[in-house]
Amino acid sequence: MALTNTQYESILKGYEKTQDHNRRLLESRKNQVYAAIPEYRGLEDAIGSLSLSAARLLLGGDDFAHARLHSSLEENRLHRQQLLAEYGFPADYLDPIYTCPCCKDTGYVREEGGLSVKCHCFRRKELELLYDQSNIRDMVARENFSTLSYEYYQGEDLDRFQAAVAISQKFVENFKEDYRNLFFYGTVGTGKSFLSGCIADCLLGAGYSVIYFSAASLFETLARYSFGWKEKDCLQDFYQDLYGCDLLIMDDLGTEITNSFVTSQLFACLNERALRKKSILISTNLSLEELRDRYSDRIFSRVTSNFTLCKFTGPDIRICKKRSKS
Repeated sequence: MALTNTQYESILKGYEKTQDHNRRLLESRKNQVYAAIPEYRGLEDAIGSLSLSAARLLLGGDDFAHARLHSSLEENRLHRQQLLAEYGFPADYLDPIYTCPCCKDTGYVREEGGLSVKCHCFRRKELELLYDQSNIRDMVARENFSTLSYEYYQGEDLDRFQAAVAISQKFVENFKEDYRNLFFYGTVGTGKSFLSGCIADCLLGAGYSVIYFSAASLFETLARYSFGWKEKDCLQDFYQDLYGCDLLIMDDLGTEITNSFVTSQLFACLNERALRKKSILISTNLSLEELRDRYSDRIFSRVTSNFTLCKFTGPDIRICKKRSKS
């Protein structure tokens, strides 16, 4: 789900706290060095005097003042570096401290054209909030390849599930180089959502951005942002996340109330992510025939031509587990 203004401001306040912490840490280091090396502070103070003298000389017409300043400052820097080494301090001990050197703890970086964009660390914080909101962290804690079992499958059902597992593992292994989409379909409780969680767990662990939505929650959120005048400002940010994350998992397609709005939004999502070569994993209890009848021909065509189809069959594993415990 897109971040609210409160959540956005909380991220910015987090950066402010990080900056304050790092400033205090640097100040503490300076005091430590000044106490151990009295001469060091004098060298730092001399930098301002050297710059001021050079400025006066430049204004007086001394064309070589700048070159002498550069030489003096370099000599000063090397002297300070030498003192730090002699007293056992690292050479960069008094350099500015940044938790994220890319954005210098501001959350934003400038691109080549001068445009200010969110840093990767900001996006990570955003996505952490998105994951928490969509319960994906709880899901991947339970549903991952280490907990995968073939216990409840037999015969053709087992063959299909093993094939889906192999496709899923290959999808994860080649995710960076090979753009693909997955469509898990079949009867209730046969492992579609579980296998989706396995994929999400692997990709999150590898540092990719994964967003999970049940279909009902996704289209409800889109409708609220589209038609609620107080929340329309959030819509573009929501689209940015929806279309731009590395993997979008849309679970239980077909459980939503399907109408023209849902159909148009679903097609837009499929189309936009295809243009951006961003993968989608869709799971549904619908058959291919039901998918064709429920949605537009364009959507059916996109799914059957641009997705790897994995059919799941077998008993409802949730019911089987309950029976085994009783």
